[in-house]
Amino acid sequence: MIEYRDDAKITAKQAIDLYTRSTLGERRPIHSEETFDAMLKNANLTITAWDREKLVGIARTLTDYAYVAYLADLAVDQEYQRLGIGKQLIKETQSQLAPECMIVLLAAPKANEYYEHIGFEHNPRAWMLKK
Repeated sequence: MIEYRDDAKITAKQAIDLYTRSTLGERRPIHSEETFDAMLKNANLTITAWDREKLVGIARTLTDYAYVAYLADLAVDQEYQRLGIGKQLIKETQSQLAPECMIVLLAAPKANEYYEHIGFEHNPRAWMLKK
């Protein structure tokens, strides 16, 4: 049985291991524990999914809790995908937000169909400014 937690303190090493097992590591700085440590410490809403002691999923969010929540990362171990864990991580995230608070995200190319399937609306007006 998968347990969802909003109070787990995970290490950069644990997160990097999960992101690698989920393929999200292909688009995240898994080479830098320092960056991952900052990513974890500065996200103000993090929901994790556990199979006993094994971290199998994470929803890492930056939010004001009232108007908008930016779902920066949704990662589920490939061996645990298609079991509803990602969808439940999003539901657990929503449960921490005001009812009117919207969730926005930038989808990985392979995940576009997934987000549409679970009720997200496509918005072509996203912009990025990279350093």
